[in-house]
Amino acid sequence: MALGVRFSMNESLFLRDPQETVLGRKILKFSIELIDEIGFEDFTFKKLAARMGSTEASVYRYFKNKHLLLIFLVCWYWEWVSYLIEIGTTNVSDPKEKLRIIIHNLVSAIKENPAIDYINERLLHRIVISDGMKAYHTKSVDVENNVGLFLNYKQLVKTIGGVILEINPTFPYPHALASNMFEMANNHIFFAQHLPRLTDIEVHGEQYDEVEEMLNFFAFRILRSNQEAHRSDEERA
Repeated sequence: MALGVRFSMNESLFLRDPQETVLGRKILKFSIELIDEIGFEDFTFKKLAARMGSTEASVYRYFKNKHLLLIFLVCWYWEWVSYLIEIGTTNVSDPKEKLRIIIHNLVSAIKENPAIDYINERLLHRIVISDGMKAYHTKSVDVENNVGLFLNYKQLVKTIGGVILEINPTFPYPHALASNMFEMANNHIFFAQHLPRLTDIEVHGEQYDEVEEMLNFFAFRILRSNQEAHRSDEERA
């Protein structure tokens, strides 16, 4: 069943929330299509306006610059992954099964929801893989962080970290493992597609089974190894 979803976004990202108007939703829709097509470096509001059949001024009424637009799109994606995780883990009591579901959604959050016709989740997933880190690997990250632009990502990592601690309450790096899994999923999809000698997995189209298998391997091996080491320390004490 298609579900209409509208996420609450940080107001510092926009001049007017694009989710609230026809023109704003059109900006999001065509931005995703154009960035996926030509890449973020070559993307401009002038090109976006031409694609939309509108004017640059109309775009600037919603976003100050393309960097904030990219952060908006990436934040929307983080919220989408969080939403899929929440739905997928509802009524699941086994934390290991929760983590498997989480890993699946980190890798394959490409399920298109026809009720949100202005967001193509499949294309947005590709943008996050190719350009997502450009949202926060910048000189302005500290200023943007201070106004809360990355709270969506932090909450996602906190959620995953909580499940990690359900599996192994003594694990000392739950947030690091959570964020590494997200970044690893995106990086190795990118490597497999463009720099294959930097990874050991293969990606066929949008089938990411090997990436998911790799994340499960690392996550559960690390958690099990830490548990065994902790038990050994307790036995020696």
